[in-house]
Amino acid sequence: MRFVLSVVFVVSAAYAGPYAPAVGQMGSTAVSKNDFRIVGWATSVIGTLRGPTNSSDPNSLPASQGTEADVLGMADTDISDSFDVLSLGDGGKITVAFANPITNGPGADFAVFENSINDTFLELAFVEVSTDGNTFVRFPAVSLTQTNTQVPSFGSIDTTNIHNLAGKYRRGYGTLFDLADLIGKPGINLEQINFVRVVDVIGCINPAYATYDSLGNKVNDPWTTDFDTGGFDLDAVAVLNQLIPEPGAATLLLFGGALLARRRRAL
Repeated sequence: MRFVLSVVFVVSAAYAGPYAPAVGQMGSTAVSKNDFRIVGWATSVIGTLRGPTNSSDPNSLPASQGTEADVLGMADTDISDSFDVLSLGDGGKITVAFANPITNGPGADFAVFENSINDTFLELAFVEVSTDGNTFVRFPAVSLTQTNTQVPSFGSIDTTNIHNLAGKYRRGYGTLFDLADLIGKPGINLEQINFVRVVDVIGCINPAYATYDSLGNKVNDPWTTDFDTGGFDLDAVAVLNQLIPEPGAATLLLFGGALLARRRRAL
């Protein structure tokens, strides 16, 4: 009995919350930037609106680290590339698009990468998707981090308390999102998602600045981040399931002509 109790204690200490743990731990849902399931990356930025580095200070300047080009293509892993990101600041947002639409396929459909230096210093963001670029639907995010005490600027967050919030994993590893979570939501076609929007959570527990998860909990993450890299730092958005357009009539005609020419040569 003494042995059983000690095992229960160790497990509960390692997994404080009900959600997937950090990179490398059993049950983690982190996806490496080199994962074979990735079939594409964001190819363009539709719009960016940076927030201030300290939303409680009316004189605070917007976050300024990085450019829109830094969020396109494959995610980074090297420490030398850790600033090849775009920092959003408090409540900032960015919308990206893709060569082919994301579609609701088997398992997770896309992943968002941040540039955290370790498994506990996590800057978080809501994720939204759209078919037409006008109507965006937010994933049902959950934050079970306590809200009695503000997580300080370089404080820690337990990944097992975080669900459907980008930034859950360290640099080089993305947070997966499954479009099946949005089945029944109006205004979008889950078979053709053309846009992904990432919105910084702010992370302040003061009701004047707080943002809330899908359960009505305040989202508590490191705050303030009063420097040019403040807020969520978007590195990349990867595609796991994409919609491949059917070839047009001209393409089919060209392909048919090529086959016919090969057949004639064979004869």
